[in-house]
Amino acid sequence: MQNGIHPDYRFVVFRDISNGFEFITRTCAEAKDTTEVDGVEYPLINIDISSESHPFYTGTQKIMDTAGRVEKFYRKYGFKRPDDEEGEES
Repeated sequence: MQNGIHPDYRFVVFRDISNGFEFITRTCAEAKDTTEVDGVEYPLINIDISSESHPFYTGTQKIMDTAGRVEKFYRKYGFKRPDDEEGEES
């Protein structure tokens, strides 16, 4: 391996600002703030969303009504549904 081509990784605390969840991982991202965890001071990076607050992982995902959106599109632009029979209107 060549020397000097890899970034300088260090331990950093990421904090989810929506619920306060914190986790420590290694990164080369720059941090402006610091925080103390278990008596050790780490750089701190605040994030908007993490696995603790993302709807996909928390199970609070909102299901979109895609069929209703398609119908609204057809009505708005006056298209006829491809599966409609002749003379039948939605």
